[in-house]
Amino acid sequence: MRLIIAECSVDYAGRLAAHLPRAKRLLVMKADGSVLVHSDSGSYKPLNWMNPPCTVSVLEPNADQLEVGVQQVWQVQQAKTDDVLMISIFEVLSDISHELGDDPGLIKDGVEKHLQELLADQLHLIEEGASLIRREYFTAIGPVDILLRDANGSTVAIELKRRGDIDGVEQLTRYLELLNRDPLLAPVRGIFAAQEIKPQARKLAEDRGIECLVLDYDAMRGIDDGRPRLF
Repeated sequence: MRLIIAECSVDYAGRLAAHLPRAKRLLVMKADGSVLVHSDSGSYKPLNWMNPPCTVSVLEPNADQLEVGVQQVWQVQQAKTDDVLMISIFEVLSDISHELGDDPGLIKDGVEKHLQELLADQLHLIEEGASLIRREYFTAIGPVDILLRDANGSTVAIELKRRGDIDGVEQLTRYLELLNRDPLLAPVRGIFAAQEIKPQARKLAEDRGIECLVLDYDAMRGIDDGRPRLF
């Protein structure tokens, strides 16, 4: 990863046109080919960016650019579209490169990971007679949280979230499409499990034939929350 602090202006041309006037900014050039332009505000979101695949070319400034102090022009060209990002560099204040290596990916937080462990040990919450194939079942697009066989011997894929939203349903949909290509597993049905499932996510899941399961984390841990019960 290359991190450049530079005084620059930025022009974007593509589906829309945008201009960032001259100012000091952070330019991030990642190994995957993406280029991001950040300011010292705006939280994590870049002011402008170019998604990979793209190529970066360093051009000589023209006479007008030289007159206003431009030293270099970086042309970031998107390979699949006509989108282009033109970064006019007035001064480079810092230019540092780091080799970050392979990233292990996002590690689930403690609650979500614990939910997975608890549900794998309490498959009766899914269905009586269900048996575990494995947790974190690896696929080419990521690990399925839990893969099991139901009482009839059919395969079930479970995606677990603390709060279930549309992104989680989309994720499970992609897993199901991939798993159903495997003749040793197909047909595979899906269950979207979470402590809370948003109405939009439930609707999308039901439209796609995915079951929804709301999990009581405290009950699964054997904790009495103190609420009165009839039984």
